[in-house]
Amino acid sequence: MTKDGASAASANGANLVEVRNLVKHFPITRGIIFQKQIGAVKAVDDISFDVKRGETLGIVGETGCGKSTTARLLVRLLDPTSGTILFDGQDIASAKKDDLKALHRQSQMVFQDPYSSLNPRKTVGSIIADPFVIHGLLTGSGERRKRVQELMDRVGLNPEHYNRYPHEFSGGQRQRIGVARAIALEPKLLVADEPVSALDVSIQAQVLNLLRGLQREMGLTLIFIAHDLSVVRHMCDRVAVMYLGKIVEVAPSDDLYGFPRHPYTGALLSAVPVPRPSGGRRERELLTGDVPSPANPPQACRFHTRCFKAQAICSEDDPPLEFKGTRNMAACHFPLTESEVKLRLPAALTAGRNGSGNARGGAGPIADQSSSSSSSSSST
Repeated sequence: MTKDGASAASANGANLVEVRNLVKHFPITRGIIFQKQIGAVKAVDDISFDVKRGETLGIVGETGCGKSTTARLLVRLLDPTSGTILFDGQDIASAKKDDLKALHRQSQMVFQDPYSSLNPRKTVGSIIADPFVIHGLLTGSGERRKRVQELMDRVGLNPEHYNRYPHEFSGGQRQRIGVARAIALEPKLLVADEPVSALDVSIQAQVLNLLRGLQREMGLTLIFIAHDLSVVRHMCDRVAVMYLGKIVEVAPSDDLYGFPRHPYTGALLSAVPVPRPSGGRRERELLTGDVPSPANPPQACRFHTRCFKAQAICSEDDPPLEFKGTRNMAACHFPLTESEVKLRLPAALTAGRNGSGNARGGAGPIADQSSSSSSSSSST
């Protein structure tokens, strides 16, 4: 999408978030008393994307590619080095103090680790009530306690456990506490940074179904970060693939899984285990070498040092993120062909999702083995 097109979409209320040329570099310094910067870790390096109102955008990629840094930039837990972040038409990249406080009423985050993201010295009731305390809301007698217990019930926790401490809950329950805190102020945007990676498989399904249900009920816009490509496929309307601080491909979920265009996306999908592939043998694409250092990334295309299709131009000219004849936008000079995709991806991935539902519009639960009832989840 061009910048002019993105601005027009925002004017029509289609986009809630617009990111343009976002950069976050962490300085590398030398010295103890007199420190001198000798380099920078390029965690996020010139990325642009949009998030429509009410949709779920997935962000995937290897560890260290910049997913979590991007999430923290979007809710302004980190200050960007440069670039623009438009939230509901307002540039929040340079917002300070009072403006940030107002922003945090509209955008919240669910953190990856349910153990370290909760204060062990506080009760669950006070943790969930923190947003009301910070913003001076519900000051009447008993109002906060009543609202907190309503939130606990909404996310599948027993309201009678109001005075318990985080260590008295399981991992899945702790993540539900984090979700309750995040939705307390009824935000427009919820950023979920790998919210189920630290949980058991059966509990993952319960938390994912909870997020999906809350999105439908509250009209949330969701940015979902995960390593599990199967989860991303079920949860997300569109998917952005990151590699070494750059977005290398963006596409609707069906298009990305059915016909990936960037070789890195193809390598990720070819690594998904399939117990009984029905489409015959597949050729697993094994990436050679290690991920380059984000402090000294390769010139031009950052993936060319590990790409089986790389040619001389890939190390000389940085490919733009543009449409490649489909609804996929990919940053690649030599995108995957249909024959290469069929060779590397199992039929389970290249087939459509007919009958399996999607992230919105009446989709069923993600996993049958998990119970969606509050009573069962509260005892987990």
